[in-house]
Amino acid sequence: MLKTLVQTITDAGKASEVLALSDDSRLLLLPYGARVLGLFAGDGRENFLWTNPLLETGPTARSLFAGSGWHNTGGDRTWIAPELDTFFRDATFTEYWQPRQLDMSEYAVERAGGGYRLSREMTLHLARSNRDVNLRLTKWFGPAANPLRHERDLAAVARSIRYAGYTQRTTLQSLAPEGAEPPAVGIWNLLQLPPGGEMIVPLYCRGTPQKCFGDVPAESLILEDRLLRVKIDFGGSHKIAMKAAVLCGRAGYVYGGGDRWSLVIRNFFANPSGTYVDVQRHDPEDFGYGFQMCRVDEVNFGSFCELEYHAPALSALPDPVRSEDVSQVWAFRGPREAIDVVAHILLGA
Repeated sequence: MLKTLVQTITDAGKASEVLALSDDSRLLLLPYGARVLGLFAGDGRENFLWTNPLLETGPTARSLFAGSGWHNTGGDRTWIAPELDTFFRDATFTEYWQPRQLDMSEYAVERAGGGYRLSREMTLHLARSNRDVNLRLTKWFGPAANPLRHERDLAAVARSIRYAGYTQRTTLQSLAPEGAEPPAVGIWNLLQLPPGGEMIVPLYCRGTPQKCFGDVPAESLILEDRLLRVKIDFGGSHKIAMKAAVLCGRAGYVYGGGDRWSLVIRNFFANPSGTYVDVQRHDPEDFGYGFQMCRVDEVNFGSFCELEYHAPALSALPDPVRSEDVSQVWAFRGPREAIDVVAHILLGA
């Protein structure tokens, strides 16, 4: 499937880069939008991430890129929070608009440090303050070693599963004149995954999920003292958020069937001392949310589940105009029994 996806992207007139990782796994990068489009284990047959079905053929891929709407190719992308400021034309919030200069533009690509660096300068309009801000977004992608490689007791489990993983280093910088107050904007990373699985979020203590939009069915949401579980067995579009103060800094997603199951984990830094600026329209003073789960089921966008996390906004010392975030994506595939062992160790599930 990796070769097919690369060929389809090429046929649609877009460039791609393939980075060889450990254990013959591969990372497929799409400079258009600075996305990770695919993560593949050694056989290269099955993508751990969700991609838009329109990318299955050259003609439909070309139609996606030629359309006037959001070019949602899938995979792993970076947006800029708060959504209320960067994804609306003005403070009336009547028109939702994905910034083309952020998510639907070409990024410069260079080999660096054993991986790839993608970067772009852009101007975004902030709706509530009615001002333009100049920013530079830089993303570096490289390998991430298997976090279980030193676990000697898991030798049998390791033989039954395939692993692929990558490190992402994201830098957001304000390009405002020296001395100017940096804008209250932050890095927001979103990982798109196939629907029908289960989201698992380790917590330090029981927290209350915030409803962002939609209405996750009560029977699909299980809140324990140390875990949040969401079974994505429902349709429609829904979103919830959790405060950074209760997050352990990991979230995982299990999906599959039969003897072929997948577990994708995002390992990120949750910093409750930081300033998390993404808020909801119904309560714009409720700050501090570092994780979001979003179920999207839309004709124009696709049907998938999103594992989202935020980094603190610009303004922190000693460099208030620059924010750097580092995360890893760890992906495992194998029989359910082995996947459950990995989920228990890395997520406490």
